[in-house]
Amino acid sequence: QVQLVESGGGLVQPGGSLRLSCAASGSIFRIYDMGWYRQTPGKQRELVASITRGDSTNYADFVKGRFTISRDNAKNTMYLQMNSLEPEDTATYYCKTEYVRTFLNPILDAWGQGTLVTVSS
Repeated sequence: QVQLVESGGGLVQPGGSLRLSCAASGSIFRIYDMGWYRQTPGKQRELVASITRGDSTNYADFVKGRFTISRDNAKNTMYLQMNSLEPEDTATYYCKTEYVRTFLNPILDAWGQGTLVTVSS
């Protein structure tokens, strides 16, 4: 079993900042790609940003220049620094990780439970 625990969500005013964290624990040999996704009611979950084990990053166009994804492999933790937040960023944010339990095992996916980000004045 692998658990992903997100934290850092909350209420922030437009133009403000938040930092999300996602900590992975459990039966993990190695974590590969990690990513942040978001979802609002009635809409599909969408990719916000992703990061490889070697720190190559990818961002959705709607967050480029405002959000920064990073990770600490020693702590199995990923972060999302969100600046210049807009009301349209209001959503539940989920972290996802690809991992293996032991050497040469298949790569598996795990999702966090989500953390709500509300951008409102």
